[in-house]
Amino acid sequence: MPDPAAPWAPVDPLGPVLGDLRMRGTFYCRAEGSAPWGVEMPALPACVSFHLVTEGSCLLEVDGETHPLRSGDLALVPHGRGHVLRSDAGARIEGRADLLPQEYLGEHYSVLRLDGGGAPARLVCGVLEPERPGAGHLLGLLPPVLLVDTADAARGGWLTVLLGMIADEVRHDRPGAEAVVTRLADVVVVQAIRGWLDSGEHGPGWLRALRDPQVGRAVARVHREPGAAWTLDRLAAEARMSRSAFAARFTELAGEPALRYVTRWRMHLATADLARGARVGEVARRLGYESEAAFSRAYKRVTGVPPVTVRAVD
Repeated sequence: MPDPAAPWAPVDPLGPVLGDLRMRGTFYCRAEGSAPWGVEMPALPACVSFHLVTEGSCLLEVDGETHPLRSGDLALVPHGRGHVLRSDAGARIEGRADLLPQEYLGEHYSVLRLDGGGAPARLVCGVLEPERPGAGHLLGLLPPVLLVDTADAARGGWLTVLLGMIADEVRHDRPGAEAVVTRLADVVVVQAIRGWLDSGEHGPGWLRALRDPQVGRAVARVHREPGAAWTLDRLAAEARMSRSAFAARFTELAGEPALRYVTRWRMHLATADLARGARVGEVARRLGYESEAAFSRAYKRVTGVPPVTVRAVD
């Protein structure tokens, strides 16, 4: 059995990242429209919106760009951006989705009907948010819109099967369809993000550094032990590289110096903890700061605001 500490030992640096990719659905909507129709989707900070077209076609508009969607297509809109769905370019927007009249089949599931009298379209839409702070770090790398093309995904098989199951549930509206559709939709979204990761379609950043056989060891260790006393020498030793070679390689891959990345990762975790109500001193100790004051200075330097303004209060 190979020594896991040996420099040639195989590692899966993306394993812990994918382990953090757990999403919690906050709301789902089955949209049934007949052209012309149009609806605005509100901005929802730190959330991912998704749209599965199960019948017909529509247009997705995000940040001034239009993306045509057809039956079987999946679109993810990360980063909490507001956006628009409409049957065609000239269709009038009838209002914000969450404010329009709709039939609520459950606390977190509704049917929205938009009747223009023309060609029909059906979608399953939803909003998810990450359960773990590491997921938010990953989602930040996604493009403004992540489109999964049906033809490309069909070669892998998984999307065709899952979308077919969702479309069948929506079409027949069987008892328990809400539970089946929402769970399948969650899987589809996570699989889409995993597919994007596997494609390597992303530029410099921590994910690129994580993929590197040597530098990735250090990044993965920082993710596991953010509160350790990390120095450039210690990170280089983790990567089994010289100090100067590691520093240059990390900056080349990630687009920023290693110790700056360590601080940003700590502040990312701190923001998630504070938003859940953790005390500033508790977060400071967990992330390796000797005092609450030192942590607060670092937090404000990175984020621009003091930690007390982020902390949720019961």
